[in-house]
Amino acid sequence: MKDNRITIELGKRSGQPCIRGLRITVGDVLGWLNAGISEEQILFDFPDLEQADFRAVIEYARVNGSSLPDS
Repeated sequence: MKDNRITIELGKRSGQPCIRGLRITVGDVLGWLNAGISEEQILFDFPDLEQADFRAVIEYARVNGSSLPDS
């Protein structure tokens, strides 16, 4: 079964892909990761996020051609 952690709602964040209906976008998370902020720090700063959200963001970016963070 597919995990639907990435949601798109037209009235939320201008229809950008968000994490589980939160107002945190895939682009937000990718930007933080690309800026060198660790997953642990992001989780601390945004406690509504979950570890599995990062895997969903990376997979979404891979499939949709977004900029992936450097490994």
